[in-house]
Amino acid sequence: MRSGNPALKESTFLDLGSGTVVSRPDQAMTLNGTANKTGLLLLLATLTGAFAWSQALTPTGEIAPGFGIYMWGGMIGGLVLALVTVFKQEWAPVTAPLYALVKGLALGAISAMYNHMFEGIVLQAVMLTFGTLFAMLFAYRSGLVKATENFKMGVVAATGGIMLVYLATIVLGLFGINIPMIHESGLIGIGFSLFVVVIAALNLVLDFDLIETGVERGAPRYMEWYGAFALMVTLVWLYVEFLRLLSKLQSR
Repeated sequence: MRSGNPALKESTFLDLGSGTVVSRPDQAMTLNGTANKTGLLLLLATLTGAFAWSQALTPTGEIAPGFGIYMWGGMIGGLVLALVTVFKQEWAPVTAPLYALVKGLALGAISAMYNHMFEGIVLQAVMLTFGTLFAMLFAYRSGLVKATENFKMGVVAATGGIMLVYLATIVLGLFGINIPMIHESGLIGIGFSLFVVVIAALNLVLDFDLIETGVERGAPRYMEWYGAFALMVTLVWLYVEFLRLLSKLQSR
């Protein structure tokens, strides 16, 4: 089993010391535990996001000079903590909350910027993100969407292609070169954003599947934090993509 989310992979739920899963039920991962920890991570991100929002705007509603500190600091710090968590899953009880706190700073600043340009867009993006989360969870639990091997391969391939496009955008941007159309508000740009939103949403299905697999295999308790972190990664991506899509729609 594979997930487009780099935080989740086939070996994720194996005990790192022995290569086997935990056998004692009182030490094993649970769905309720993962759900509770996901809620806690979202709360932590919301708290620091609200703080960054207040600091990113001046009293007159303009973007504050220190806006970039919260955005870039949160993005870089979040990336470092995410990498540490991916490679040291047993540290997740500490690194996952830190990731949520730091990532919240970036999301707060980014949200303030988008809301400054398009008032009300942040509330729309939040509602769409959580609406998508619950819709995909319902579809997965009801069996409407099944994480078959072909489904997984398609989502993973599409996710990899999107990441390559974003990487190329960053690298080319360093040389002053912009990839035409896909980042603009034309039909192609909107279509690209819709495609990315769909792929991000489908990654939620893969995340649900792997977390459920971890519970069934009796993964160690700390993997509840890791599973919550993995869901957080996908939700952050989905939220940012909704902001991009809505901004393109409102720019037309």
